[in-house]
Amino acid sequence: MMTSRAKYHLGQVVCHKQRRFRGVIFDVDAMFSNTQEWYDAIPEDSRPHKDQPFYHLLAENDQSYYVAYVSEQNLVADYSGVPVEHPDLSDLFGPFEDGSYPLHFQLN
Repeated sequence: MMTSRAKYHLGQVVCHKQRRFRGVIFDVDAMFSNTQEWYDAIPEDSRPHKDQPFYHLLAENDQSYYVAYVSEQNLVADYSGVPVEHPDLSDLFGPFEDGSYPLHFQLN
């Protein structure tokens, strides 16, 4: 039995280690839970291990806003104190405070 503990939490602002984007975590999978086709599209030399947490992010870069699916090994916490501007943030979270976004909905 595999046990996995997520390093990051819902509402936390994170940055991708290699790509130039940041985002807010809105969901966490304890291990890879996307399609094999998506996984195979990642170049083999940079493919993350499947047995780690994967995070769903409301992401942004200099050109656009989007949803990203990122392995824990490719993320670092963003302590800049700069809010993320993704237009869908207010659907899930309250206003930016103390470096993160408080949940704006009830969890099951």
